[in-house]
Amino acid sequence: MMDWVPVVFVTFKLLALGIAMFFAIKWHYDQGEKGETQAMLRTCGKMAAVFMLAVIGAGLVAFTFSRMLGLDLSFP
Repeated sequence: MMDWVPVVFVTFKLLALGIAMFFAIKWHYDQGEKGETQAMLRTCGKMAAVFMLAVIGAGLVAFTFSRMLGLDLSFP
């Protein structure tokens, strides 16, 4: 009964991320055509740093929440 849920969620996630990446790349490409290479590189660096902090933060929250629920997260 619930076998379709992961398929729908993964499909939605891939579709949403694909669209977001397309527009992000298009925006950066358009910015680069304007000759503002330094600003584009600075913005890309900031975005990469924010993304890494968000990934690390989400991982820490998930790990902490999993430990609070009593899940065994140790390696075999």
